[in-house]
Amino acid sequence: MHANPYLKKLGFSNANRVVILHADDIGMCQAGLAAYDETVQFGVLSSAATMVPCPWFPATAVLYHTLRATHPNLDMGVHVTLTSEWDGLRWGPISTRDVASGLLDAEGYFPRQTATVQAHGRAAAVLAEMEAQLQRALAAGIDVTHLDSHMGSIFHPQFMPLYIELAQRYRIPALAFRWQAGDLQAWGMDEVTAVQFANWSQNLEASGFPLLDSIFMMPLDTHENRLDVARQWLTNLQPGIHYFLFHPAQDTPELRALAPDWRARVADYQLFVDEAWRQAVAESGVRVIGWREIRERMRLGE
Repeated sequence: MHANPYLKKLGFSNANRVVILHADDIGMCQAGLAAYDETVQFGVLSSAATMVPCPWFPATAVLYHTLRATHPNLDMGVHVTLTSEWDGLRWGPISTRDVASGLLDAEGYFPRQTATVQAHGRAAAVLAEMEAQLQRALAAGIDVTHLDSHMGSIFHPQFMPLYIELAQRYRIPALAFRWQAGDLQAWGMDEVTAVQFANWSQNLEASGFPLLDSIFMMPLDTHENRLDVARQWLTNLQPGIHYFLFHPAQDTPELRALAPDWRARVADYQLFVDEAWRQAVAESGVRVIGWREIRERMRLGE
């Protein structure tokens, strides 16, 4: 596969290994917001995204403005949210209460599962909800750097073109990849859909839209050996633009009551305030960027 064209657009060579170190689920709960605050101050992460429909989004906006006073290039995207997975804390759409939208479960919240949204969500309703979340973030004064997707619910042939169209309309990048059909089939996608996605991503890249080469998420089913896992990812990284995804949260009674995977989230937070991880990133030779750099280059190319 040829080199990612955005490497040179961003001023890198085709041999560079470029990474976005991204914190997810900001605004879901207080424990995550407090961890985000500390990891920003520590200075290793380079990107984050907020869940606009969640209870702690207003506090996220307040913290964002406080942090930007000392971090003017702070990176914050909208973590497009169409699911509500927990039992003890739920949230729902901000654009509709119409059950015909396919965005509400029997309890009146977003469905718990991605597959449910993808099977029943009406395309027009999904687009309206995505735009409502983006507009609420902008109205709160957040300089939105990108869009991405909670639980991958947007990554479906019915929704993906709408997600990209919304990003293009607002002149911001959106998390998407240089998909290959074989890789998509290995992840469980059927052959016809995999080929459709691969061809679509090739056309999207040819149009000048920024795409990433890979994504790696720190596992949420285990909390052990975080530093070793992250170091191994750095070691194995190939040239290109890559996404390192983690879910930081401080260890609080709230988090333990909310999230069965709380240990992994706490371990993610601890990793991103660890001097050993800072040193590993510095010594690896990778180039760390945020979405802001991609957004500005994307706008220059219009």
